[in-house]
Amino acid sequence: MIELKSLTKVYGKGSKTATALSGLNLSIKKGEIFGVIGHSGAGKSTLIRCINLLERPTEGEVWVDGVELTQLPEGQLQEKRRKIGMIFQHFNLLSSATIYENIAFPLRLTRASKKFIDNKVKELLALVGLEEHRDKYPAQLSGGQKQRVGIARALASDPDVLLCDEATSALDPQTTDSILRLLLDINKRFNLTIVLITHEMHVIQSICDRVAVIHGGGIVEQGEVTEVFLKPKHEITREFIRSEAQHDGPLRAAIDASHDGSAQAVKITFLGQKTYGSALSQIARETGVDFAILSGTISTIKDVPYGQLIVRFEGEAGKIAQTIAELTAQGLDVEVIA
Repeated sequence: MIELKSLTKVYGKGSKTATALSGLNLSIKKGEIFGVIGHSGAGKSTLIRCINLLERPTEGEVWVDGVELTQLPEGQLQEKRRKIGMIFQHFNLLSSATIYENIAFPLRLTRASKKFIDNKVKELLALVGLEEHRDKYPAQLSGGQKQRVGIARALASDPDVLLCDEATSALDPQTTDSILRLLLDINKRFNLTIVLITHEMHVIQSICDRVAVIHGGGIVEQGEVTEVFLKPKHEITREFIRSEAQHDGPLRAAIDASHDGSAQAVKITFLGQKTYGSALSQIARETGVDFAILSGTISTIKDVPYGQLIVRFEGEAGKIAQTIAELTAQGLDVEVIA
C-alpha cells in the first residue's frame, strides 16, 4: 500500500543543512494501523509529511497504492492527495466556520453537489458522535471534540489512507483513549490504512498492528507490536517501554539479591491465552523450586493479552535451570536478568 524507498530529506543549503531523514525504507500494508514512534527531532513528522508530499523528499521514492507520487505532475498529485486524509496535533480547523462547514470544506473544493455534501456531512457527524454540535464553532468545543471534527473532515473525501500526525498528544489520557477507539473503529469499518506517529508507547500498544522506531532519521527497529514491545532489540526501543520500577528502588535491590548462588531473577513473558494460564506455578511445583514475584503486569497490545513477570527463583541451580527450560518448552519467553 505504502512504500518509502531510500527516503532522504535535507533542510537548508550549503554549509547550513540539517538531515531529517537519511535513506529510510518502510513498507506499510493495506488495511493495517502502522505506528511510527520516536523522540522529538527523530524525523517522524517529516516522514509522515513526505507520504503525501507536504514535504517533498530530497531523494528517494514515495509509492502509494502502486503510484510513485514524486513523479506526478501537480494536477495528478492533487487528485492523489484527496485519497490521503490527514489529522493534526493542533486540529487545524477553520475558526470562523461551523463544525458542519469545516467538514464540508474539502467536498466544496471538489464542487460536489449540495445534496451530496449535506448527506456526507451528516453521515460523518454521526460517525464521530457530533450531530448535536453541527452549528457550533471550534472555540465552543473541547480538544477531543475538535479532533473528532478533524477526523470527520479527513474522511470526507473517502480516503484510502489516513495520516495521523501526533493526533492525541494534545489530549488528556481519557480523551486520548476515546480518540484511539474511534480510529480503531474506522479502521475496522472501512479497512482504512492508518499511519500514526507518536512519542507515546501507550498509543502504539493500544491500536497498532505494526510499529517502526525512528531515531536519527532512520528506522532502528520495526515489526509486529507484540514482538517489538515484548522483545525490544534496540536501546531506543527499550527506552520507550522500560518501566522505571524495573530499575529503581526495592525492585532493583531484590533483583541484585539474586546473585547469592541459590537464587536467580528472570523476566517471563506470556502472550495470548497463556497470559491467564498456570504454567509457572505448576512447573515450579514439579521441579521443587520456590519463587517470589518481584514485579508484574497484565495488559493488552491492541486486542492481544500479554503478561510480564519478574520472578526470583530460589533453590538448587540445576532445578532452577530445569524450571527455566520447561517454561521455555511451554512457549513462554524467559530472560535471565540476574
